Formats: sequence, C-alpha cells, structure tokens
Amino acid sequence: MKRLIIRPGAIGDFIVSIPAVECLRTEYLEVWTAPRNVPLAARIAHRARSIPDTGLDLLELTGPGAQLLETLRGFDSIVSWYGAGRPEFREAVAALRLPFQFLAALPAARCGPHGQHAADFYLEHARGVVNTAPCASDGIPRMACDAIPRETAVIHPFAGSPKKRWPLERFQELGRWLAGRMPVEWCTGPQDELSGARRFEDLYELACWLAGARIYIGNDSGPTHLAAAVGTPVVALFGPSDPAVWAPRGPRVAIAAAPALDSISVERVAGLVRNMLENPRP
Repeated sequence: MKRLIIRPGAIGDFIVSIPAVECLRTEYLEVWTAPRNVPLAARIAHRARSIPDTGLDLLELTGPGAQLLETLRGFDSIVSWYGAGRPEFREAVAALRLPFQFLAALPAARCGPHGQHAADFYLEHARGVVNTAPCASDGIPRMACDAIPRETAVIHPFAGSPKKRWPLERFQELGRWLAGRMPVEWCTGPQDELSGARRFEDLYELACWLAGARIYIGNDSGPTHLAAAVGTPVVALFGPSDPAVWAPRGPRVAIAAAPALDSISVERVAGLVRNMLENPRP
C-alpha cells in the first residue's frame, strides 16, 4: 500500500504524532508537513515534502492543478490532520473522490483538562485507520539520530508563546549554578536573540546535537519535545499548557509546572536537575 500522511503544525505537534505516524507505516510512506519539520519527517518516511511546496494550500480555493491531482490519486490511502477543521477543504476533497481520512487535530479540546496525552490521542486515532494487525506502540515519540556524547547541559530558554517562557534571568541564574558542575550550552530558535547561543536551521542537526548532551532544560517548546524524543534527560517547565496532555515523553523527563511560570523558583528547577544528574537511571 502507498500511503500519504499530511501533518501540519509546529515542531511539538509533529513530534507527539510520531507514534501515530509509525503506526500508519506501509510499504511506501510519504509525509507532507510544515517546512521546518521536513528534516525530521524524512527520517521516518520514505519521502517528506513541505506542504506549501505541494500546492495543497490552494486546493479548496482554485481546485487542484493537474500535477497535484495526479500525485494525490497515486496514493491508496491519505491520512490527514490538515483540513480536519475546514469544511471547505473536506468538501473539495470529497468532490474529487480522493482517499482521504481526516484525524482530529486538537486532543485538549476533546479530552478536557488533565485528559489523554496528545501522543496517545493521535495513536488511538491512527489505530482506527489501520484495519490489519494492531500496531504495537508505547506512545513514546522516538527520533533516532547520530550523536556524539558530551558532558554538557543544554538550556533553551524560549518558546513560541511568551506565556510559555520562564523568566530569562532565572534560566541565567540556573545556568550559573550548573556551570559549577559542567559546561553549559545555550540554544535558541531562528527568531530568538541570545548572545553566544547556538542556532540550528535544520531540525535533524539540532536533534543530533541535543542527543549528545547530558541534560536539557527548557520551556514547553518544540526543542524540548525533540530533546526527549532523542533520549536526552529533560527538565521541562510548564505554565498555561496542561502537562498531562502536552508534556514531552522520553526515558527521563521531569516537569516543573505552575499556572504562573514566574512562581516556579530556580531552587525547584535546580532540584529536578540535580536529581536527574545524580540518578542517571529511572
């Protein structure tokens, strides 16, 4: 079977969908996703493409071009989070008799507070698509990559929303405390500014770099999910998002959560980091 998966969304959205994507694997699997996620998708599919590059964004407005239509009709199965909440897109797809199956994109909206974790939600829906033997998965996203181990701590002090950011000065205080134990490396996203920090355009390169670190500390962000997915011990700070639904998953993940992030003390986070470093096994 030749299957296409269309998975839009931010880095974290893509990563928590990895168990579902693996469940939907077929003899040939292609993934269309947000441009930044293409290097990650290429590691778990036979081919990965950027959604804007396919012309899919124009399907409901102008109709599909001949090339797009031919491409879509070349798949036996199309599983899409893209367009799930857009009736016009679903109607356009139905009129073209394309083999689309739509999956719900927002688990928090359906599961409510302290509900099912997003990875389990997506995996459950993917299992509903698979009509053969059930796929075995523990719901933990994994991203294999080449890593060179180093005795460093990585801190990523940013997030997509300001509401998800622990105060930078507290990260800096934590960094000074950590510097007495090991070298500290800082990283940022493409739009963030922080003197001396590393910045990666390619997410697979970031994944490999994160995989080599001894520990990672960051906010509720895509790189935090990525660090957990490559197996790095993670301390994550959560404020407005429910960690029961959106926390990163991995072999070693500790969460510091509070409705107001600025109520989380440096001492509390340092305690989680210390415990992670002094107890290297779960």
